[in-house]
Amino acid sequence: METILNIMIFILMLGVLIFVHELGHFLTAKKSGVHIYEFSLGMGPVLKSIKGKDGINYSIRALPIGGFVQMAGEVYEDDDTDTIPKEKFMCNRPWYQRLIILCAGVFNNFLLALLLLFTIALIWGAQRLDPIIYSVEEDSAMANATFIKGDSPSEEAKILDGDTITAINGKKVSTWDKAQLYLILKSKDNKYTITVKHENGGLDTFEVEPEIEKDSKGRETKKFGINIKPEVEKGFLPSVKYAGRKLISTMEQMWLTVGNLFTGKISINDLSGPVGIYSAVGESRKAGVVNILLLTAYLSINLGIMNILPIPALDGGHVLFLLIEKITRKKMNQKIEAIATNIFFILLLALMAYVTLHDIFILIK
Repeated sequence: METILNIMIFILMLGVLIFVHELGHFLTAKKSGVHIYEFSLGMGPVLKSIKGKDGINYSIRALPIGGFVQMAGEVYEDDDTDTIPKEKFMCNRPWYQRLIILCAGVFNNFLLALLLLFTIALIWGAQRLDPIIYSVEEDSAMANATFIKGDSPSEEAKILDGDTITAINGKKVSTWDKAQLYLILKSKDNKYTITVKHENGGLDTFEVEPEIEKDSKGRETKKFGINIKPEVEKGFLPSVKYAGRKLISTMEQMWLTVGNLFTGKISINDLSGPVGIYSAVGESRKAGVVNILLLTAYLSINLGIMNILPIPALDGGHVLFLLIEKITRKKMNQKIEAIATNIFFILLLALMAYVTLHDIFILIK
């Protein structure tokens, strides 16, 4: 029964995220006068299709793993020039309208995340995001940190309860999201330089070597020996502030994650595919509704970030081609664009397959 419930929640979450994303493309395309053939939720065989008064086919398809808005002339003119006016092809609309249509799905995902975070804060309280250490465990890596420099005498310097982390390995941090990311990144000799601000205003920098622990599935965890206890504020304004700050912080965290994948500081094995997300859904459901909503917000931001990357086959890739077209004042070569799109589409499928197989291996290990 739990498995069925988890699957239903998983499908519902993906369905909402994809619907919101595609709705952005759909509404802006329709508003811009682009001819739309179909607005579909899901992929594969059609389960139900209704033709609206606007001439658009609204469909639900069998596989809840995607969705699409089929527009006339998305890249180049279709063969329907006899029945569809040329100005209704997306490729013939002004460049700024095409840019808005391409970015609207990502915008909707960020907007959904913002609304979910605001709802969470309004109902359950807005958590303080500042990287304040609630307590330092005795004989832990943090408690035994080596003093490097700062305002305190070396014989007295140590990381204290109530200190605020201001930088990790020379990178400034202002939220726990960013602090936690830098603390899991690979570091030379497994040593981290951490700057903290004491309650008296003094700044000290320490070198910390965390303990490495492995779980039953071989996954490593760095243990620094600090505890977090975020304060919670109630009210409309704190909720607005939390939602905006949390959205920006999470977006920044995800951008840094993508960047560090290329530098090797984060392993590709740390990524999650559908199976990993399904597992997270199960854990979130056990923790309550608030965690399901929070996971949905994170996934919505993740979907937005991934789609806006300048990679052919994604929205960001089409935006890149559009900007190149605007700068050069020439249409992109159709063959080059098609080849690039197909190559990166295959690479994305291969990446998804690898991540999914890795998730399955971890699940059954």
